[in-house]
Amino acid sequence: MPNPHDDASAPPDLSTVWLRAFLEVARHGSFTVAARTLGWTQSAISRQISSLEAALGGDPLFDRLPRGVRLTEAGRVLVPYARSVVETLRGAGRDLAALREGTGGRLRFGAFATADAALVPHALAAFRARRPGVGVTREEGLTPALLERLTAGHLDLAVVSTTGRAPLDAYTLHHLLDESLYVAVPAGHPLAGRAGPVRLGRLADADWISGAARPEGTLLEAALREGFRPRVAHVVGEWTAKQGYVAAGLGVTLVPALAATAVRPDVVLLPVLDEGGPARAVYAAAVRGRSLAPAAREFLAALREAAAAIPRPMA
Repeated sequence: MPNPHDDASAPPDLSTVWLRAFLEVARHGSFTVAARTLGWTQSAISRQISSLEAALGGDPLFDRLPRGVRLTEAGRVLVPYARSVVETLRGAGRDLAALREGTGGRLRFGAFATADAALVPHALAAFRARRPGVGVTREEGLTPALLERLTAGHLDLAVVSTTGRAPLDAYTLHHLLDESLYVAVPAGHPLAGRAGPVRLGRLADADWISGAARPEGTLLEAALREGFRPRVAHVVGEWTAKQGYVAAGLGVTLVPALAATAVRPDVVLLPVLDEGGPARAVYAAAVRGRSLAPAAREFLAALREAAAAIPRPMA
């Protein structure tokens, strides 16, 4: 690309600068007025037009008249294209600035179901207050499915957990919290008035309500660590339905801390004594090596704040 500049007042060497100079000259019919409007020298304007004419094949874009200039036929053909290019790049600049400042762009995230009980709503509310101009789309699913969506580029972040033995090693993990477990029993259960944590072994003979028939890869894997295989009497996927089964005396179920803040009054939560460590860790996952957009970074900060503020329910 030729360099049309040899003084400090000339604009940077960009073809869009040539188009801006061209449009100003076309609008005013004068190199002098165009130079004054843009804050350049008249010689700089003249060089922009000459460079543009050379780049487009050498056809003159203006007839030089004794007083001012006038568009040639080639210049009249170029005008709508020049306007379109300049406006498109201005729009791109505005959108990129909004993306950089977090006032525009988009956020696409997913979360597992119990994260939607308290963690995600609080984080999303804080994010919305700070970045109302960002478009948000949200998905719900199990951790393996969310990771697949993340890898495929359909999500920017995924709130996932270590339940289910998903292959988390391939991702950049931002730790949010370690989740303890509670066992939900009906209000009339013999252990309902107990103070302090309870070992799951005390409930080895109970009927269990679980989201899957087998405990492997679920929260009920904690029972296997206690040395017994729980008897799953009812397979129920939705958390509020599990509470209904417990309240009706049909069994007991495990409740993660994220879901424990919304329990019906005829169900009692007992903290589980699990000396093997927290039942699961919760992370915000991103694809390793893929940079986070400003909106995703802001939402990650909101998730961390929400995780720190989640209250511990009373047993």
